[in-house]
Amino acid sequence: MQNHATRDVIVGLFVLVGLATLAYLSLQVGGIEFGAAKQIELHATFDDIGGLSVRAPVRIGGVKIGQVSAIGLDEELRPKVTLAVDADVAIPVDAEAAIRTAGLLGDQFIAVEGGGAEDGTLADGESFGMTVSAFSIDKLVGQFIHNAGVSD
Repeated sequence: MQNHATRDVIVGLFVLVGLATLAYLSLQVGGIEFGAAKQIELHATFDDIGGLSVRAPVRIGGVKIGQVSAIGLDEELRPKVTLAVDADVAIPVDAEAAIRTAGLLGDQFIAVEGGGAEDGTLADGESFGMTVSAFSIDKLVGQFIHNAGVSD
């Protein structure tokens, strides 16, 4: 009788550990973070955001420093992206936000590039002065087809 009770307790603990691991992995895949560092909100306006989505990572040199928290339109009907970035990362005022693709068919993310100004960093609520929109393969193919029939 004692053997069955011990075995049941071990199996129950194993199942609980498995469920806890599954829950943790689900939250990680979903991009939900607990105990995250203090963050500031930055804005970037683009001409075309392609397939960028909320919770897409924001990276500097491949290191994740935040994520996209909202996507909307500004007064001129251009896509405006709100970024939640770690407050301890000093982003120069002349840095640019570029939409990049991870791999050939991968997800899109925001890459913060360049910037070397010594006269300040972006503060909470400020916007990037320079942005690079998403590369659109559809537009490239359309231009190639349109220009293929034109001869000089």
